[in-house]
Amino acid sequence: MAAEVDLKRELLRLLREDEEFRLAVAGLIGLDTVILELRRLREDFNRFVELEEKRWEENWRRWEENAKRWEENERRWEENRKRWEEAYRRFEIIERRLEEHSRILEEYSKILEEHSKRLEELTLVLRDHGLKIGELSRRVSNLEVAVGALAESTYARYFYEDLLRELASRGEVVVRRVRNVRADEEDIDLLVETQLRVYVVEVKLRPKHEDVGRVLAKVDVVRRLYPGKDVVGVLVGAMVGREVEAYAREKGVEVYAY
Repeated sequence: MAAEVDLKRELLRLLREDEEFRLAVAGLIGLDTVILELRRLREDFNRFVELEEKRWEENWRRWEENAKRWEENERRWEENRKRWEEAYRRFEIIERRLEEHSRILEEYSKILEEHSKRLEELTLVLRDHGLKIGELSRRVSNLEVAVGALAESTYARYFYEDLLRELASRGEVVVRRVRNVRADEEDIDLLVETQLRVYVVEVKLRPKHEDVGRVLAKVDVVRRLYPGKDVVGVLVGAMVGREVEAYAREKGVEVYAY
């Protein structure tokens, strides 16, 4: 009995201490296949662990990259937030300015409206003044015509009186005197006929060079009507310039200034 106990103890010691013995026993009882499979499982597990470690390392690397990206995104979001805050602040300033400009524009619109009303009132006043000025101009024009006619008649009478004295000194007698004669489309202010001559008189308040030409044209017409008499052109006025007088005398036109 004691020998069996000692044998068991020796076998257990060999199994613990002697690997070759342990493998031999395992082979005898069919454990070598199990042990081999366990070794393979351990190797597969070690490879799996190594692979998982690599995967975790890759994941950690990616997580770190993502963390950096998130930090960069956070930084950009913060910058954008600051930009939006600045933009909103500027928008508020612009909005206040627009409100102020709108208020000023309303004030200007009221001022323009008042000016427009005032302009309408002034337009009515000017229109009324225009009518009055038109009436006054018409009256002045009529007055000028009346004064002109009176002056023409007066200067014509002055000339005729002077002419009568000259004719009397020469022994000539007036046989015909006509005012405002119409001869071949020409208007003659005064036509005086004696037994020897015919005087064609043009009366102007302020004679000009072209008035001399008119006198000469009328003289030509009267010559055709009185072929047997000497026709004399006469320019009568109140303000006769020296140049006009010299020009008239040069052309054979007599000048009487009053």
